[in-house]
Amino acid sequence: MTLFVITFLVGCLSVMTVRGRRGNWPAGMPVARPRLVAVGGTYEGSDGRPSDVYVIQERLIAAARGVGGTELAHTAAALALGSVVADRPQHAGTRESDLDECVQGAHRAVRTAALRNPAMPELVSTLDLVVLDRTEHPRLRFAHVGNGAIWHCPKGGDPRPLTTQHAFEDGPLLRGVGLPSALNPEVGIVALRPGDRVVIVTEGATRALGERRMKELLTDGTSAVACLDRIYDEMAALEPKDDATVIIADFVTA
Repeated sequence: MTLFVITFLVGCLSVMTVRGRRGNWPAGMPVARPRLVAVGGTYEGSDGRPSDVYVIQERLIAAARGVGGTELAHTAAALALGSVVADRPQHAGTRESDLDECVQGAHRAVRTAALRNPAMPELVSTLDLVVLDRTEHPRLRFAHVGNGAIWHCPKGGDPRPLTTQHAFEDGPLLRGVGLPSALNPEVGIVALRPGDRVVIVTEGATRALGERRMKELLTDGTSAVACLDRIYDEMAALEPKDDATVIIADFVTA
């Protein structure tokens, strides 16, 4: 029952739209506030085994991909992402170590589920998440485990990956949420300016398009929606075997 509730919750959050409260704006309050405006989706792979889940909120964006190619892959990803959402890292401090603790919580959740249920001995997931801090100088904190990727696309500049792959090419994960070994997630901070773009992709998207083509698509100057549509069109022509999730978020202040 617990697994069903978590999976259902994550499924709902994946398509959540953030809406403000209606009413009079308090006197003296600023009209604009920094936020992430994002679009995303999962291109379902041809093998028929779902593996990816994601969530988009106003200041939190995250994606997870269950590994192993079994029916339990989606369960592992849902557990990892459900733990992140419950932890509410966008409200739990602004240190790099706060995101480390959030990822460690997801690691414990997945590992505990595997140990308690003999039918799920190999629950492992990747995890990529970003949190917008609305400080005096807005910035993005990020955490990464596995073979997904987080890209920063500065306005007017070249996209650059913020993360490195925790896996050999076509090999097993070196770091994964739920693995028996201790977890050492990659965490960091990057300053943001209005017009900057942040992109999260799971390994299925990078495998299908390649890092070079992904970079070209992210620099074509189109809107986030148009960019995502173009990526989907190219993946449709390739018909990737694995699920491929892409989330594109623009940082805006108005």
